[in-house]
Amino acid sequence: MTAVRHASPRRPTLLLALLLAVASCARPGADLPPLAEATEPVYRLGPGDQVRVITFGQDQLTGEFRVNDSGNLALPLLGSVHAAGLTTTGLETVIAGGLTRASLLQAPSVAVEVIEYRPIFVLGEVAKPGQFPYQPGMTVVTAVAVAGGFTYRAIEDYAGVVRTDNGTAMEGRAARNSFLRPGDVITVFERRF
Repeated sequence: MTAVRHASPRRPTLLLALLLAVASCARPGADLPPLAEATEPVYRLGPGDQVRVITFGQDQLTGEFRVNDSGNLALPLLGSVHAAGLTTTGLETVIAGGLTRASLLQAPSVAVEVIEYRPIFVLGEVAKPGQFPYQPGMTVVTAVAVAGGFTYRAIEDYAGVVRTDNGTAMEGRAARNSFLRPGDVITVFERRF
């Protein structure tokens, strides 16, 4: 009499669970830590931003200026003014104070507006990877839309984002609805199967 071996009903379930676990670990970027949310409600200037400075009644002190790599603006009569990390309102105050201290104007009225934000960069599985202008309120999915949308091989539920804060670059995993900051580098990963 021969013994008949019956397969354990648990074995296929265990094998399936193991395969799913391995497959989820194999997804590119899945092991990245979550990206810290860009919750800062106000825009802070940085290298590459272009601003329009308007000093009312003073055409020679009005113009468009780009924040240089050192975070400064080169302004007529004032010279180098540090702008990186300031809001437009903060820069208005710094410029007005500089004009007053230099005895150029007694009560200057200065307005600053951003006319061109530093770009974001979209890489990987998008139709048109490249550099694109940042817009306030931009999310991962809107950046992908600007880059022509996902390719058919793209992982669509998250992306990798490299963000530089205070001179330190960090990479994290960002959901589709995560807000971006200017200068972010977004990588849309490719599915492996």
